[in-house]
Amino acid sequence: LDQADEHIFGYTLANDISARDLQKATSQWVPGKTCDTFCPLGPCIVTADALDFDKMHITGYKNGELRQEGWSADMIHDIPALVTFLSGCCTLEPGDVILTGTPSGVILGRPEDQQDWLQPGDVLTVREDTIGELTVTIQDS
Repeated sequence: LDQADEHIFGYTLANDISARDLQKATSQWVPGKTCDTFCPLGPCIVTADALDFDKMHITGYKNGELRQEGWSADMIHDIPALVTFLSGCCTLEPGDVILTGTPSGVILGRPEDQQDWLQPGDVLTVREDTIGELTVTIQDS
């Protein structure tokens, strides 16, 4: 754990898109997480020496409305702990990407009458002050 942060090249943003209908069709989440275009990354990689991993403020917007917000310091497991854990499960190679999870505010946590699922034309933005922002527009497949 003490050396895990030495193996982190940098940080970027990801939008972990989910097709809930595909997830619910089986007992596994994999089908709903692995469709083409479902994990956009960017807009850049900020090197680890330029960003304090436990001081990131991450927000998510749907059509300009704040939907998710959190601080990396509030994560259940900090980033070095995640790297340490994963390196015990599989071989991590340069270029591998680890997604840490999502701030509070995911749609499944909203009351059922407020679960407005993604529709073509919806604009999603993930933002972190140092990294910048990643914006995608949902399109019909």
